[in-house]
Amino acid sequence: MDQLCIVTTGGTIDKIYFDDKSDYQIGEPQIGGILHELGVGFRFNVIPILRKDSLHISDDDRELIRATIAAQPARHVLVTHGTDTMVATAQALASLTDKTIVLTGALSPARFRGSDAEFNVGCAVGAVQALPPGVYIAMNGRIWDPARVRKNVDANRFEAT
Repeated sequence: MDQLCIVTTGGTIDKIYFDDKSDYQIGEPQIGGILHELGVGFRFNVIPILRKDSLHISDDDRELIRATIAAQPARHVLVTHGTDTMVATAQALASLTDKTIVLTGALSPARFRGSDAEFNVGCAVGAVQALPPGVYIAMNGRIWDPARVRKNVDANRFEAT
């Protein structure tokens, strides 16, 4: 992998909570800090394009994500995204057949102790380097085909369809 391009869109991975009522904002992207702390052995650049809960990501936003990725020279792309509509965004990126694109996120904010963020990012980094061109989702320790996965909201995990 020459360089990893990281596109951030917000989601739980970047959330900051302020009070007991669970009021939150989407903060600065956390992935750059995670990768620096882990001492990764590759170059990466972070392109923050959205700061949204994925329930608020529209088709226009998905087109912006697709166009941003298409415009990058990097062949390896990691996208941080909220989990609720991650599958829809992954499916919207299917036309980008010349790149390996892996979407990941977190079920609890990266700032929280015990968050799954670092684990999911690590899985996504490994996947983006090892898989052939295509679009994938890295969540819950597995690599998923976006056409064959869904988020089980009640169980708070991804599962095969």
